[in-house]
Amino acid sequence: MPHRITVAHSPDSDDAFMFYGLASGAVDTGEIEIDQVLSDIETLNRAAFEGKYEVTAVSFHAFAHLADKYALLPHGASMGDRYGPIVVASDPSVEGVKGRRVAIPGTLTTAYLTLRIYEPDFEYVIVPFDRIEAFVAEGSADAGLLIHEGQLTYADNGLRKIVDLGEWWADRTGGLPLPLGGNIIRRDLGPEMIRRVSTLLHDSIAYALAHRKEAVEYAQQFGRGLDRDRTDTFVGMYVNDLTLGYGERGRRGVERLMNDAFEKGLIPRRVAVEFAT
Repeated sequence: MPHRITVAHSPDSDDAFMFYGLASGAVDTGEIEIDQVLSDIETLNRAAFEGKYEVTAVSFHAFAHLADKYALLPHGASMGDRYGPIVVASDPSVEGVKGRRVAIPGTLTTAYLTLRIYEPDFEYVIVPFDRIEAFVAEGSADAGLLIHEGQLTYADNGLRKIVDLGEWWADRTGGLPLPLGGNIIRRDLGPEMIRRVSTLLHDSIAYALAHRKEAVEYAQQFGRGLDRDRTDTFVGMYVNDLTLGYGERGRRGVERLMNDAFEKGLIPRRVAVEFAT
């Protein structure tokens, strides 16, 4: 009898690239039927608190609250290696976020968590991630915290960078990557199903990396206005060797983020970083 597993991820070109092997039918799933659900990352974060999907992409900030219900898969991470969420402004007088009104994409995003580690003293307003550039450009906030494609397009909208949090993080941690999002799987599936689904997702990423041209062309339809070259650049930023497997640097990056967040009182408990086998 077939098993139906829902995999939820964001409608972004990097996530779409990861799932190309499954979406194209190149990865044989056997009797496991995979359904894909696309939703913005903050909505996925909230849904994970309800255990809505068997497998879902989430922000690492959200995962800090979910480790009892979900296990972290050993692949599928989006990590910034000296790049990451960018704080931008329109007004030349804005040089930092301290005491400023900042548009953020959600309080459970890792971008927001990292910004709080960087500077805890600011006022925030939640704005859909794809509206933040316009929100800042029109003067509705002093600064904006950009994720996804906004990291490549902000200058097109007359905005300037205040800080790249991925670069700041690398300088702060001796070169560790900044873990932004990961794939998690519900623990109640049991060890055997977790292993089988994990293998399918790993193989999907590996297939996409091995068939990059076709996978980028597939991912471009999710790029929200990015041309092929920018789609390729964005995919390359967040789907790489660290996506196929965290490795020592990736795992240390997650541990450092969780420890720093706990020590600054930004998450409720210390999180043991363990991966599903």
